[in-house]
Formats: sequence, C-alpha cells, structure tokens
Amino acid sequence: MTKKSLQHIFSAGLVLTAAIWGFAFVVVKESLDYMGPALMIAMRFSIATVCLSLIFLKRFALCTKKSILKGAVLGFFLFVAYFVQTLGCKYTTAGKNAFLTSVYVILIPLFLWPLEKKRPNFFVFLAALMAFTGIGLLALGTGDNLWAINKGDALTLLCGVFYALHIIGVSKFNEKEDPLLLTIIQFAFCSLFAWISATFTDGPIVLEQIANAKVIVPILYLGIFSTMVCFVLQNVGLKYVPSSLASLILSLESVFGVLFGILLLGEAFTIKTALGFLLIFAAIILAQEKSP
Repeated sequence: MTKKSLQHIFSAGLVLTAAIWGFAFVVVKESLDYMGPALMIAMRFSIATVCLSLIFLKRFALCTKKSILKGAVLGFFLFVAYFVQTLGCKYTTAGKNAFLTSVYVILIPLFLWPLEKKRPNFFVFLAALMAFTGIGLLALGTGDNLWAINKGDALTLLCGVFYALHIIGVSKFNEKEDPLLLTIIQFAFCSLFAWISATFTDGPIVLEQIANAKVIVPILYLGIFSTMVCFVLQNVGLKYVPSSLASLILSLESVFGVLFGILLLGEAFTIKTALGFLLIFAAIILAQEKSP
C-alpha cells in the first residue's frame, strides 16, 4: 500500500475521530440530567485507564518517578479542562460548547510566546481577533444584557485555556517520556481527581444512579469510543497524516458538535450564531495553516 493511500485511510480515521468527539457533546449534554460532571469524568476516564492499561501493560516497565509526576500534572490540566467543559455544557448548547472549546488552537501559540521567547506571526494575532469577534457573537447577550455572558460559555472558554496548557505540557513531556505510558498515567490521575471532586461537588454516589441504562450506555460511549478509541485513531493517524492537515481535520469536531446539536437536540441556529461559528472556524483554519 502506497504512502498516499495510507494517508487517505488515516485521514478518514481522523474524520471519524472528529465525528465521535462531536457526537460526545450531545451525549454529555443529555447525560447531565442523570449524573454530575465530576462523576461522569471519573467513570469515563476510569474505563479508558483500565482498557489502555490492559492493552499496553508492558509499557509500565518504563515507569519512573518523573513520568508519574509529569502524568499527575497533565492529569490535573486534563481534569480541570474536562470538568469546566462538562459543567459548561449544562448551561449552554452542545454546539456552542464545541466551538468555544476550539479556541485552544489559537491560544497555544500565544501561550508559547513567553515560554519559548518566540513571537507568533501576524496571522495568529489576526486569528485571535477573528475568534474574539466570533466568541462575542456567540456568547454575548442582546439589548439591555448586551455585555452579559452566559455562565456555560464562560466555563467553556476556561476549558479552552486548560486544554491549551494540557497540549503544551504533552508536547514538552513527550520529548523524554513514552507517549502511551504518559497517556495512561494522566488518564489515571484525571480519574483520581474526578473521583475526589465528585464526593464534594456531586454529592453521595448512589449505586442505583450508576447502574442505570441511561448512565451506563453514555459512559461506555465516552470511555471506550470518545476517549480510548479516539486516542488510538489520533495517534496512529498522526504517523501518516501531516500535523497541519491532521489538526485541521480534527477541528471538524466543532462542526460535528453543532450539526448533532441541531439534528438531535433541536438547538436553535440563528444568523448571529452562524456568523460566530464561521468566524471561529475560519480563525482556527488560519491559525493552523499559517503556523510555522
């Protein structure tokens, strides 16, 4: 099989990944009626941790104190990102949750500026301005409440900040650590932080609450498909698909999130909302295509 054929096959795999993640916004939105955000994250990442650990058991031979510490830091960033995103989804639409999360693509080069002393190019600043305008169209109110921002939108934007920090951390730590082992460790710590948080934020965990078909099915989807399968598809795909193209394909997650939100949840799609989505998506494409 030629290199070009492999690129086409794994590009399709990345589109599938974006679709699975996009549908996850609808699953999360619906599941929040039956469980708290911390419990959802705890169960989701516990499943992914156990499955990945069983598949890549031999990787634990590479485990050191440094890899555990790095995994703990990444697990914390991951937990906070998912927690505020999941909580935000409770107060906003699945479509807005998907698009506002995507701003991490633009934040990454801005966050790297002071860390690497490397000023982003003009297009990154242009993309940031476009995204900021798009966020205003999506998140700001109208009339007397023009400057009022929805609580869910604000939480989702905070999620984008922690996603950016998580991705930067992964790129730095992967230079000296095994990526698969580091992923398992960060998933494990994310689960741990979520279980601890659930006891304070979600109240007592009742067995009947977990053993509910309306909880089990979504959690299995989130744990196996949206977390474990997507992780494998993404990492294998990045071996055969150029990173610039891969990141562009994966950003379709936000588009799928909007489509599934409209089709399955009946979410409204106004001209103002459409303009906001288009500006943010155009900013994402610009930031990815023009990055050095």
